[in-house]
Amino acid sequence: MRPYLHNSPCAAARIVALTLLADGQLQRSELSALETLHAHERLGLRRYELHAVLHDFCTDLIEDAKASGDDNCRITPALIELLLSDIDEPRLQRQVLALCAGVARADGQLDDGESVVLGTAIEQWGMAPPGFDLPRQRPQPDRPRACA
Repeated sequence: MRPYLHNSPCAAARIVALTLLADGQLQRSELSALETLHAHERLGLRRYELHAVLHDFCTDLIEDAKASGDDNCRITPALIELLLSDIDEPRLQRQVLALCAGVARADGQLDDGESVVLGTAIEQWGMAPPGFDLPRQRPQPDRPRACA
């Protein structure tokens, strides 16, 4: 994974990108949610910068898969925790969590992968987005996630 500055807009955007890809596919409704939520503005980025972070995250996942000899991209609990550790400022954590929740709700259902990302963020950061209920037990990701 390419490094981003701690608490930077790009580090925050990468967590939103993680949520977008956590279910193994990038859906039009999720991309629309980014626009509706004004995600790029709320993160302090231009629209193209947010899209560049998403593209770079996909590229990094593909490169990591190739380096490990795997044909599939994998989003592991360790990766989720690592990316979440890039954000420790509470106001930014709340902002990112709200955007992730909005993206996860975009298609009207909470996928297992999205649940894992949100649940891990809630646990690691010690907060939950308003009005967002997660299942009591988070499922563990057990299938490869494609990103491109």
